[in-house]
Amino acid sequence: MRRYRISVFLLLSLPLCATAQNKASRTRSSLRFEVTLPAAASHSKPFTGHLVLAISKDFSGEPRFQINDSYTSQQAFGVDVKDFAPGKTIVVDDTSVGFPIERLSNLPPGDYNVQAILNVYEQYKLATGNVVELPPDHGEGQNWTIKPGNLLSTPQKIHLDPRAGGTIRITLNSVMPPLDPEQIASEDIDASIPLTQSQAPSDNRWLKHVRMRSEKLSKFWGRDVYLSAYVLLPQGWAQHPDAHYPLIVWQDHFHRDFSTTVAFRSTPPTPDMKGFDRTYAAYSYKFYQDWTSGRLPHVLLLYVQNANPYYDDSYAVNSANLGPYGDAITEELIPQIEKRYRGIGQGWARATYGGSTGGWEALASQIFYPDFYNGVWASCPDPIDFHAYQNVDLYHDTNAYFRFGDFDRIPIPEERDPNGTINAEMEPANRYEYVLGTHGRSGEQFDIWQAVFSPMGADGYPRPIYDKRTGVIDKTVVAYWHDHYDLDAILQKNWQTLGPRLEGKIHITVGDADTFYLNNAVHLMQNYLKTTRHPHSDATFDYGPGLPHCYFGDASVPEDVGALTVNQRVLPQMVDHMLQTAPAGADVTSWRY
Repeated sequence: MRRYRISVFLLLSLPLCATAQNKASRTRSSLRFEVTLPAAASHSKPFTGHLVLAISKDFSGEPRFQINDSYTSQQAFGVDVKDFAPGKTIVVDDTSVGFPIERLSNLPPGDYNVQAILNVYEQYKLATGNVVELPPDHGEGQNWTIKPGNLLSTPQKIHLDPRAGGTIRITLNSVMPPLDPEQIASEDIDASIPLTQSQAPSDNRWLKHVRMRSEKLSKFWGRDVYLSAYVLLPQGWAQHPDAHYPLIVWQDHFHRDFSTTVAFRSTPPTPDMKGFDRTYAAYSYKFYQDWTSGRLPHVLLLYVQNANPYYDDSYAVNSANLGPYGDAITEELIPQIEKRYRGIGQGWARATYGGSTGGWEALASQIFYPDFYNGVWASCPDPIDFHAYQNVDLYHDTNAYFRFGDFDRIPIPEERDPNGTINAEMEPANRYEYVLGTHGRSGEQFDIWQAVFSPMGADGYPRPIYDKRTGVIDKTVVAYWHDHYDLDAILQKNWQTLGPRLEGKIHITVGDADTFYLNNAVHLMQNYLKTTRHPHSDATFDYGPGLPHCYFGDASVPEDVGALTVNQRVLPQMVDHMLQTAPAGADVTSWRY
């Protein structure tokens, strides 16, 4: 789950539903924006994509960086764009859907900072025969605000008054530049080249960054697709060329900086650091000290980068819409990592862990590839039982936004504080995404769940789990989700064969006041596993009392520090379990120097 990342687009010109805010009888404003390209612009072909019009009361920075999924967000509207070229105009008016305010006519009069951004799409000819238009990732982690090649305008201070109307003209006069090559440096893996010290990646003594073309994903997407990864080598790796090591896979979102996903810092905090920056640096340096001194087990720590056209992460499973990421990671990337960096390469000597999105991925990887891993430590996982899809019961609710009585309805909460304060509801949270992109192309949370879990529609895009404007749930899509990605349902259906292969392997932690209600699904899985027989599940569950997203299993430290101490807690547990379950004749010595 990815929250709090500054992001926003704007959306398609579509009919509006009748809400209290936007009744059809309300007089529409004549205020409109016309967005164009410079007349002298020269491009090889017209642009297809999605226009973001950001309107901000905050003049401290560019509006594109001030849009997010919170009710405190600045304003955004959006329009799908097809074959846009000099001489053509993109119109944003009162028919365009917005967030947080839904209609332009409801914008309060005042002075605003206004900026337009075009998120540029490319055409993909899928192996299914479908042709779709999606925003490619260019190494930025599916972040439209900095995506190389996107078009944008210079922010303008403008007085707007919907009652007075008028036409505001904006020109997309610049292009977002390529990323600094140093930020996406990588070394290609070539299985045909024997490993030597000079041919190994040379990021530094401990950290290696590798990149590999995936044959499976390239076939699905109809173009070359690469997986990249960070590999953290253990203390003594170079000095012990005959040693082979267990592999631990950390699951998380895309990060261009390894230190922001696995806190690993080779220098102590600097004197100028304050607050959480200093805390983060201190714990990161402590992990570096423990790792490089040999106080932690000698293992390979792998973090896979798998941003794609729908999101900054693939959820590490095979998907009708994203392709076979699960098999690509498991059957293509990891064997090559183990070959290059001397992994043991056997299921007993692998484990996986992660939190939030990474927690779901880790648990799914263990369940879908039960013999490939020998343990999962999943923290605050995304919904693992769709009876609790955050706060929606997909099986029994008919609408994802509201619950209805005979005379009234109540909005379904989407985000809360530990004290119960509601900070977001399902309808605005999904309208925010709808404003970012149609056909599930927002690059945000509900859309990526839909892209991963749904069957592909006839148009090549994910079949909606519910109507994005009304919230009405499609039960035929729910049935597909249940059979393929409801992890609790999969365990229940297959326990007779899965249960013996998961003994001693499942460990889940979650705050019992999780911000996104993720603890509810964890309780449901635990309730089922308590009833199992032959074998009776020995899965462990740890609920942080009164703690929000994302609890990593140590209530003795502040909630924002738990993720920074997880390595020191779980890596020894993983290795202990490996040693206890290693088969006869397994290498349990070469790496324990």
